[in-house]
Amino acid sequence: MPEPEGIKQKRISYQAAIQSEVVICAGGDVGVFAHGDNVRELEMMTEYGMMADQVLRSATSVNADVFGLKDITGRIKQDLKADILVVQGDPTKNISDLRKVKLVMKDGVVYRNEKL
Repeated sequence: MPEPEGIKQKRISYQAAIQSEVVICAGGDVGVFAHGDNVRELEMMTEYGMMADQVLRSATSVNADVFGLKDITGRIKQDLKADILVVQGDPTKNISDLRKVKLVMKDGVVYRNEKL
């Protein structure tokens, strides 16, 4: 099935933004997804041409910087709030590895912990 024209144009404009070094935030620049399927946006960001490591920064430190939260969160650094996600695999090589969640920690509290 051919890609709809609107999607083709979105892909082209997204790639132009990447080439122009536009700051891209995860959470709205590709599409809106239901809670729990937010990783789909990150996957699309790579499908549209962004490198996986850039996508990960977009979802963490870039968002913190853009929203004025860099002194509070967005990085794993002493005295910052750190929500930590541990996955099986390497999302810098395959962004879909973010779907293989093994541990979730928010504000120092473990909410999910599975053996690797």
